Amino acid sequence: VVQLVESGGGSVQPGGSLRLACAASGMISSNYCWGWFRQAPGKEREGVALIHSSGSITLYDDSVKGRFTISQDSAKNTLYLQMISLKPEDTAMYYCAADFRSYCYGLSRPTDFQYWGQGTQVTVSS
Repeated sequence: VVQLVESGGGSVQPGGSLRLACAASGMISSNYCWGWFRQAPGKEREGVALIHSSGSITLYDDSVKGRFTISQDSAKNTLYLQMISLKPEDTAMYYCAADFRSYCYGLSRPTDFQYWGQGTQVTVSS
């Protein structure tokens, strides 16, 4: 069974930093696209960043480019999201998602991802 477990969320002031982690287990293939989505209250789930397991593709939403960095540690089966210069509009529940395929797409198509974690809350407020 594929399981994704997020950690690292919390409350920070504007301009602060956080690093999210997503530990994966039960991965049935080494060929997958995975990444981070977020959902704020009353809003639709939106893509933040994606990376392919091969490391060949990374995708970012325009709203986080230059502030967020997605990375992975294949040996640990762990995905990371380093977030700096956080803004109040970054406040949301952040979810890790994965889908087994040879290419990476779908920042705007969360329903294309089969596996999801439970989420970790990020709150940016003064």
